[in-house]
This record gives sequence, structure tokens and C-alpha cells, in this order.
Amino acid sequence: MSAPLSAIPVHLITGFLGSGKSSLTRRLIEQKPAEERWAVVINEFGRVGIDQAMFEERDDLVVKGLPGGCLCCQLAFVLQASLVNLLHRHRPDRLIIEPSGLGHPAGLIEVLRGEGLAEALAVRDVITLLDPRRLDDPRARAHETFRDQLVMADGVALTMTDLATPAQVQAAKDWLGELWPQKRWIRETPHGDLSFAVLHEGGLHAVGAQAPASPIHRAAREGALHLEQDSEYDAAQEAMTAAQEPVPGRPIRDEGASLGHATLGWRWHAQEVFDLDRLSALLGELPAALRVKGVLHTADGWKLYNRAAGAVTLSGTAWRRDSRLELIGEAGRLPDAEVLEARLAGCLIDR
Repeated sequence: MSAPLSAIPVHLITGFLGSGKSSLTRRLIEQKPAEERWAVVINEFGRVGIDQAMFEERDDLVVKGLPGGCLCCQLAFVLQASLVNLLHRHRPDRLIIEPSGLGHPAGLIEVLRGEGLAEALAVRDVITLLDPRRLDDPRARAHETFRDQLVMADGVALTMTDLATPAQVQAAKDWLGELWPQKRWIRETPHGDLSFAVLHEGGLHAVGAQAPASPIHRAAREGALHLEQDSEYDAAQEAMTAAQEPVPGRPIRDEGASLGHATLGWRWHAQEVFDLDRLSALLGELPAALRVKGVLHTADGWKLYNRAAGAVTLSGTAWRRDSRLELIGEAGRLPDAEVLEARLAGCLIDR
């Protein structure tokens, strides 16, 4: 009989949309001690599920994607069931959870410290990512979830500092210095470059840093009470997703809306190939405020497309299952789905 699970270190990597959470998580994985087995749970607000494509599973790394809402509210019970299943099946030495950019950490910590998980898990430092340039937008400073993520943080990683000015970086440090409780650390992490020692040496999450759960997230969580609360639901969801695979010429479109934001995404069959130049030009025409990400089969190979805060990165990926594209923006600000789908079809190469 296996020994009871006890005090597995859990690290929350939070941050608003486009702050670079997946890049930082990947950098941490590159530093993983050889003797440790990690589990990474990635939550995306969008329904398509793209961030998980950034990670390649191996014997010492388990990656679990939970798209389609926030772990702190709509998917709280799904998370609980998934974690119980994951912990007992894989018995990781360390767990990293990357919530949606719209997620509120308070509700997530409630789940992790709740019945069935409290003894197995030890919530360590909550790390929140901040792009200093975002503070130039008064709406960001006033956004409840954005602010609460930073209030609850034990440590703050300043991302995109290579794109920010020295004045913006210093202004962010000054602003963070006024928050209470005080942060244990504030570090510049261009390209997600955070030392694993920060995780290894960090302490338990400070209870005093607990911000009250957001009313809008609390309402969304209560509205999700009809979801099944056992592992059978998780397995059923995976089976349903597998049954909805796209076929050539018939992409699957998914749309959703909550917490004042909306998502629009597609999945195409792996055999369909995009012209990278035409596709890049089309995506470049989309409103700059939209968060755009995708994993796409192109004539130049499989590419990971990522646009956040107006900056675009394009890199290779080991993903080969299907092509995926997701747009996230404020409710009412997304382009017409039918029109954009037709234009995306025009970027495919006839074969």
C-alpha cells in the first residue's frame, strides 16, 4: 500500500492575461531537479486549450490542461476532482498550478486547503507576474482581479522588463512597495527567467495576505454547483473532448463569455496547413487589445503564435495533434465569428 500523500509543495503562478505565466513556468521546468517528478496544471479562460501545447510531457513531468473557465469559480469542483485523481495516479514531488489570467487566487486557495486536499498539499509562495507597462493603463489599476492577484502575492515577478522603460520598471516597484502585506521579494524576470531557488527556498503562503474572494467570482462559482464533484466528471469531459475532433474542411469553433470577457477559438485537423505569411497578416489586423494565441500547422512547420500587449512571438512547438487559435477580449469587443472564420479558411493552403 502506498504511503499517504503529505505536504506536497504547491506553487501558484498567477498574473493577468498576457503577463507571461507559461513562459515563466517553462523556464522553471528547465531547472527541475532530476530526482523530482512535477505535475503542472494549466487553466485557460478560453475553451480551446492552447497553453498546454507549450509543454511536452515526459516520465518526470505530467501536464494537465483545464480550459474553459476559471479554476477559482466555474471549474473549482473540476479542479478538486482532477487533483485528487492526478495526485494518487502520479504522486508528484511538486505541483505547479497556473490559473487563468482572470482567476482570483482566493477561491483557488480555498479549494487547495479544503477537504480531501489540505493534508496532501502545502501551498507555498503565491507568485504573481506583472508586466510593468500595464500600470500605464488606469483601468488595470482599478480592475479588482488584477489588483487582488498582486495583493495576495508573496512574491512578484516583473515580466517583459526588456520591453519596458527603466521608468516603467521603477514605477512598478514603487507601486508594489505601497501594497500591504509587503512582498517577500520583487524580481525582474525578462523572458520568464526566474530561478528555481525562489520556489525551493520559499515559505508557506502568508495567511495574512488572503484577500476576500471576489463577488463576481463567488457568483460564478455558485452558478457552477451543478457540475459533478468526482473523478467521473473529469473522465467524461476528456472523453467528450476526444469525440469532438475536427475533420478536414470542418473546423470546430468554441465561444464563451464570463467575468466581463469573451473568448472565440477554433480547432482544425492536423492535416490542414496554413500559409504563415497570410495568416500572420490577418492576425496582425485584429484589434491590438485582443489577446491572441495559437498553435498552428503551417507550410513553415508547426508554430506557436503568441500576442500579448501588442507584442508578437513566433516559435516552434512539438505539438502535432491539431491546429488551435484563441482570441480573448472584453465582452462585445471580439470580431464577428463567421466573418473571421471565412478569412481564416482563406489562409489555408489547398492540397
